[in-house]
Amino acid sequence: MSRPRTTPGPVPSAPRNAPDTPRSAARDTSAAAPDAAPAATPDVSPEVSPDAPREARGARARANAPWTAFGGDLHLDLTERRAAGVGLRAALEDALREAVQDGRLAPGTRLPSSRALGEDLGIARNTVVEAYGQLTAEGWLGSRPGSGTTVAERAAPRPAGRPATVRADRRPTGRHDLLAGRPDLSLFPRSAWLASARRALAVAPHDAFDYGSPLGRIELRQALSDYLARVRGVRTDPDRLLVCAGFGQGLGLLAAALRGRGAGRIAVEGYGLPPQREVLRAAGLGLAPLPLDCNGARTDLLDDLGGAGGTAERLGAVLLTPAHQFPSGAALAADRRAAAVRWARERDGYVIEDDYDGEFRYDRQPLGAMQALDPDRVVYGGTAAKSLAPGLRLAWLALPDELVEPVARLKALADTMSPVTDQLTFAELITSGRYDRHVRRCRLHYRRRRDLLVAALAERAPQVRVTGIAAGLHAVLQLPPGSRPEAELLERARAAGLVLTGLDWYRARPDAERALDLSAAPDARPDAAPHNASDTSPNDTPGDAPDAPPALVVGYATPSDHAFPAALDALCGILRES
Repeated sequence: MSRPRTTPGPVPSAPRNAPDTPRSAARDTSAAAPDAAPAATPDVSPEVSPDAPREARGARARANAPWTAFGGDLHLDLTERRAAGVGLRAALEDALREAVQDGRLAPGTRLPSSRALGEDLGIARNTVVEAYGQLTAEGWLGSRPGSGTTVAERAAPRPAGRPATVRADRRPTGRHDLLAGRPDLSLFPRSAWLASARRALAVAPHDAFDYGSPLGRIELRQALSDYLARVRGVRTDPDRLLVCAGFGQGLGLLAAALRGRGAGRIAVEGYGLPPQREVLRAAGLGLAPLPLDCNGARTDLLDDLGGAGGTAERLGAVLLTPAHQFPSGAALAADRRAAAVRWARERDGYVIEDDYDGEFRYDRQPLGAMQALDPDRVVYGGTAAKSLAPGLRLAWLALPDELVEPVARLKALADTMSPVTDQLTFAELITSGRYDRHVRRCRLHYRRRRDLLVAALAERAPQVRVTGIAAGLHAVLQLPPGSRPEAELLERARAAGLVLTGLDWYRARPDAERALDLSAAPDARPDAAPHNASDTSPNDTPGDAPDAPPALVVGYATPSDHAFPAALDALCGILRES
């Protein structure tokens, strides 16, 4: 019985390394039907004669072996050993053994195949096979059929290196994290961020991924210009916005630019973030602390700090947190805002406005950015660290015209430009409206957290006065006179697993007596003990008044929802025993 004749169709290309597909299959099929339509050309490399040069055979081997079959690249230098007269195989064994001993090849590391390593080193495959076999016998390497050769788990452990001189994160840890300055990272809008990233990358021009302007991507600067005008009242345009890697970097760039313009000192609030003061000192600027009270920094005293001793004494700027003073929580009064701007105009200085958490207000009307009073004299600084996450390293400066060029030049010298993909994603997040929705969600979440904190303290520690709670992510807990010293309270908190800070840690002048009185703050807890206005005058300055009772700065944003009640219990337990 004859077999019916069939016309073969196109032969699909076989995978390069399919073990059950002979490389000659396509050729055999084509030969069986010479009159058939030409089949698609299989994606295989041409045959190489066994007599061809080693380079050609090696190229064929690399083309037909999947990367996973032989592992990644491996650097081994045999030159010195060969020059010393060591045999090729012995030199290879010594190099591999040393790489395992000094930790370059960690246990479990997959080594290249004998063929691939031989081609890379220009030696025979058999030499590599013999070296692998010897080291396997000695216990340095391991081998299993189908798994290739790996560094054995029993190999010598990685030697301990020198202790790091710089800690990756100086933030202390404990069971209950109540440090101020961090958001609830579980609120990060992963889905919205991913959707924005996909959209942004899909429409981004090719040149977006090239070296660009040190000011940042125009898409983000345009989005920020519109958003800040709408939400914070900032008066700027994309050409005067600079995107930076966190407000700390922006502050350092500003400080260096001011130093280049002849500034010798900068005024800072009497209480603030120590890392910011370190940045300013590193730029060569001296610090002139301004006293604080319940109405914010005493900017009416700026004229007295001006200095008349030349460049080294010239006060070139003042750093303020006007919307929500950190850490006291006070809002800068309108007359003091005006005084700061007047000083900047008359003394050719600048106001640096750190609007670190301007999106989060609860019991008061939103305060517009101070920058709107005079965009030529006020530098506005904002950040996504509180609204999204500090790990994004996204912040921005709205610069006066005279500072755009010097600050941009310093930014280019620092890191050329900020990473592009996060800028494009953030721009899409803003323009799509997803960012507004996220901020509103966070505002409700943090307000509930604040209300739980205030209610717990009112019930279980009524002697404590709570201030700075009309906005932001933290509160100041003022203890009554006669309480334990602040250092002792913090030590007891650490023993209970609580991580928080005392108000003294933020003080700009450690040698001065603490005279910060916030008991008259309009957002103080209404059920707290009445304040005697005669005790402390609003005009008191550090050193002029008796030391105030201890105070703790508590961040209520960081703990997760399930951990927050336990953190409140631990906090109230410490305060009851204060």
